[in-house]
Amino acid sequence: MPVNTNKSQDNTLIAKDVELNLDTISEEDLLKIENEVCSYGDTVHYADKPKFFETCNGSYLYDTNNTPYLDLQMWYSAVNLGYNNQTINNALKKQIDKLPQLACQYLHKEKVSLAYMLARGVERNLGAKGRIHFNVGGAQAVEDALKLVRKTTGKSKMLAFEGGYHGRTLGASAITSSYRYREHYGEFGDRAEFVPFPYCFRCPYGKKVESCELFCVKQIERKFEHEYTGTWNPKTKKAEFGAFFIEVIQGTGGYVIPPKGYYEYLAKICRDHGILLVDDEIQMGFFRTGKLFAIENENIVPDVIVFGKALTNGLNPLSGIWAKEEYISPDKFGPGSTHSTFSSNSLGTATGLAVMQEFARNDYTKTVNEKGKYFLNQLKDLKSRHKEIGDVDGLGLALRMEMCQMDGFTPSRTLADKMFQMGLEGNLKIQGKTLGLILDIGGYYKNVVTLAPSLNITNEEIDLAIDLLDLIISKCK
Repeated sequence: MPVNTNKSQDNTLIAKDVELNLDTISEEDLLKIENEVCSYGDTVHYADKPKFFETCNGSYLYDTNNTPYLDLQMWYSAVNLGYNNQTINNALKKQIDKLPQLACQYLHKEKVSLAYMLARGVERNLGAKGRIHFNVGGAQAVEDALKLVRKTTGKSKMLAFEGGYHGRTLGASAITSSYRYREHYGEFGDRAEFVPFPYCFRCPYGKKVESCELFCVKQIERKFEHEYTGTWNPKTKKAEFGAFFIEVIQGTGGYVIPPKGYYEYLAKICRDHGILLVDDEIQMGFFRTGKLFAIENENIVPDVIVFGKALTNGLNPLSGIWAKEEYISPDKFGPGSTHSTFSSNSLGTATGLAVMQEFARNDYTKTVNEKGKYFLNQLKDLKSRHKEIGDVDGLGLALRMEMCQMDGFTPSRTLADKMFQMGLEGNLKIQGKTLGLILDIGGYYKNVVTLAPSLNITNEEIDLAIDLLDLIISKCK
């Protein structure tokens, strides 16, 4: 067979044929190409017209016209320390030149150091000894938590909350309450049993928080009163469930914050019935609520903590779980119990270590709570001026603004969607400037503006955020 001596030349021609000149091609042409070659299976096309961004810094994204967009969601709370944070970026750059790749079957200093800081942080703040197991994405860490629970308890059925979101892999979808994430993927025989979350503004039981005496958690407790609830055997003292997966504050569910005492009651129910408590901190971890982990705001200690997102400030992905020693010790969760090629990757661990060191150098508990209180008070004032705002609430810099009809209660997805789209257009005129506004919409009825700004946001930027929200609401209603 003759040798093709023009092979490299052919490849060069093919490369030239498919390569785009990003310096000259228009956004309009790129959108046309994207429409042909990119899957719509991700979340880009939630927006009517997807937006291109060119640069970022601090609390802002910048489009190709250099228009600044104040970001009040920071990539689903993945960029807690702000865009283009040079301290974190430099740690990643240094690691690229030092040890950019390493199979996770080998050790490197940054992995051990990061695990040490995380484990000691949990021990210091919650008083429990445990170990860290790394992975890449949040949903993969949830999968690892599910494996650990199954290995520990031998059970595949879980409890989870209505409104809860834990990811879109098959296992994580089974404990995520939205049916639409499972609908097209066959039967889920191990689907969790979902119970109502303590959503006090829209209590599913029609109760008032002032007088309900935690009625909702008592309905969970009722599942274990006798054997005919279908979940409990009083003779063997065994429950059907391996674990209860929670978010202290629901992320995608709309930043719903439970009443005081709720989780203490729930933790006791789990403990009394041999059910592990798994705390998903993927959105609320790393000082979003003014604590390293949001669970520290409650007087309980979970059996497992799942973390990700902000650990690397949105740079090289890294996630993981912390679990109590009794469940994750080498004799219980030995080599190969779970594995991912890029888990504990050297770029991610170096970046995560820089993030943890930044937290150690600064008092984010103080500053996040101060800024959160300031922002929440501003939102309450905004609510007094717009009847369409039904509820505002917050813990630290995890804040919510629920958009309603004029009665202040009936959900208005239409208004929330309009606000989201208008912010992305980048044509807001304020203080003599043209800006955009990055919002995210969540909640059970897709009517909640969830606010997760940079932890380094300034009071001046908070004031600007309120002015922009005021303007958008006025234009959209």
